Amino acid sequence: MSMIEIKELSLVYKTGRNHFLALDNISTTIEDGEFVCIVGSSGCGKSTLLSVLEGLTPPSGGQVLIDGKPIRGAGPERAVVFQQYTLFPWMSAIQNVVFGIKQVRRDLSARQFDELGAEFLQKVGLADFMHKLPGELSGGMQQRVAIARALAVNPKILLMDEPFGAIDAKTRLTLQEMLLKLWAEDEKKKTVVFVTHDIDEAILLSDKILFMEPKRISHEIPVTLPRPRSRDSMYDDEEFRDLRTKLVILFYHDITEQIGGEEVFL
Repeated sequence: MSMIEIKELSLVYKTGRNHFLALDNISTTIEDGEFVCIVGSSGCGKSTLLSVLEGLTPPSGGQVLIDGKPIRGAGPERAVVFQQYTLFPWMSAIQNVVFGIKQVRRDLSARQFDELGAEFLQKVGLADFMHKLPGELSGGMQQRVAIARALAVNPKILLMDEPFGAIDAKTRLTLQEMLLKLWAEDEKKKTVVFVTHDIDEAILLSDKILFMEPKRISHEIPVTLPRPRSRDSMYDDEEFRDLRTKLVILFYHDITEQIGGEEVFL
């Protein structure tokens, strides 16, 4: 079980005499095994909310519970994949994955560590590149290594902060399909919280979309498109078109409020 409960969460940044309210009284629940995308315009608090879930930023008010227990810093039940690849440049792909495993497993032999690292690189399609350094890999390959490292520690919860944001469009599609496949094939589906600016990506991946306006979650939108999903089949689906239109309008309204001006929908 890995339910996340966010209860009246607030976060205030203090710099000297100045105070900035980053999150304001947020409450929501993310169910066990649910794939949830957080979307919204830049600066609305998406990554800030994720940093609280990671345990890197303590809340100023309210709380976040995982399986009924308050978050107290980072924990082995959570793994994080960032937009930047965060690989050690002097370590090979398999050494990077094994390094992650060693942080949570102390009971394996050197051979078992290597076997587990190779298994997860195989899962992300990098069996032939396990001994390459990050500098010898493309950006998409480096992010595959980061995903393999996160999955290899077998977390209950996978937190992903725009993991495909720095990758070209074609590779991004490939990684989306790979992530969906790995998530769906897992015997015990992980709870995934995925931050993105990409509306189509959010609809493709998620069971539920949390739309954020500055400081708060303004809409919780269920995505009931049947799985397995693909972009080709999705584009012909009326529900997809309705969801996409709704999100585009929410994005436009949010940006209009920030910059001022009249709302004009074409």
